Amino acid sequence: MSAAVMSPTIMSAVNVNGAEVRETATKTGSLRLTRRGRVVFGALATVLVAGLLAVVAAFAAPEAMASGEAPRGDQFEYVVVQPGSSLWSLASHLDPAADPRDLVSEIVRLNQLPGSSVQAGDAIAVPLRYSENPLVVSAEELGA
Repeated sequence: MSAAVMSPTIMSAVNVNGAEVRETATKTGSLRLTRRGRVVFGALATVLVAGLLAVVAAFAAPEAMASGEAPRGDQFEYVVVQPGSSLWSLASHLDPAADPRDLVSEIVRLNQLPGSSVQAGDAIAVPLRYSENPLVVSAEELGA
């Protein structure tokens, strides 16, 4: 019978009588990567760095905070549609110097209207830049 004795750099086979039979040197501390191994480790390092950056960005980003205030109803100014009025005539009266098509389009988007037709008595929200126009009334005046 023989027993094996290991040392960090030399491996010996010893028989039962204690006499050394064979001695061989072993490689220590050498790691050899193939091209594919380098690509895998490079990709792994890239993913780890990207994940670390995402975590840092998530913690460093400013947080959105909701206010405890109730929404104000007077965020818009309004024009009440008179009989025989259209969005075109309202746009022409609000800003005679501007192209009415642009203002009509903006009013339609602001009020989420399906088209450009309005009914007499409708309260139409207008952009805040027209709040000084005499046709414009506030939400408080409408009772909203």
